[in-house]
Amino acid sequence: MVMPSRSIIAAAAGTIVTAIAAGITAGDATASEGASPTTGSHEGWQRSTVEDRSYPGATKILAEQGISLKHGDGKILLAGCGSATDLAEVHSRSKGRFCFSVAGPTGYLALDLPDTYSVKGNSYRLQVSLTAQGRTTTSTVEKNTWTPVGEGANTAPSVLVEIRTA
Repeated sequence: MVMPSRSIIAAAAGTIVTAIAAGITAGDATASEGASPTTGSHEGWQRSTVEDRSYPGATKILAEQGISLKHGDGKILLAGCGSATDLAEVHSRSKGRFCFSVAGPTGYLALDLPDTYSVKGNSYRLQVSLTAQGRTTTSTVEKNTWTPVGEGANTAPSVLVEIRTA
């Protein structure tokens, strides 16, 4: 009996892994919706294995709460201010108060919150970036401490554009 070489086995395994990652199986070429039974064409399919990190429900949150949540890594999330302890808190002169749960020492959230004037850290140190008059500045928010930013720090009205754990 002849045994296939390791390189042939590795190449076959690589092909199978690639097909699985692309979402293609043996039945896809003929039985799947949108595939031609004779050509196996998947024209018009839009499968993606790449996560775009868009914030889930962002359109609804913007319409209901007035805060634009863009994208992040899922470790900093908008939360109801009374929903838990240890939340980071942000105050906006025009939009009100918003709270965020922070799930670990590394996290990222891109957003647009105009007229931000104060940020309170939770049990993690935060870095917040704000834009005013075409210029972006970054401030450190220490653990469990209120930090004035934007108008609260005697600068121009500012848009909070990023929160990171530091």
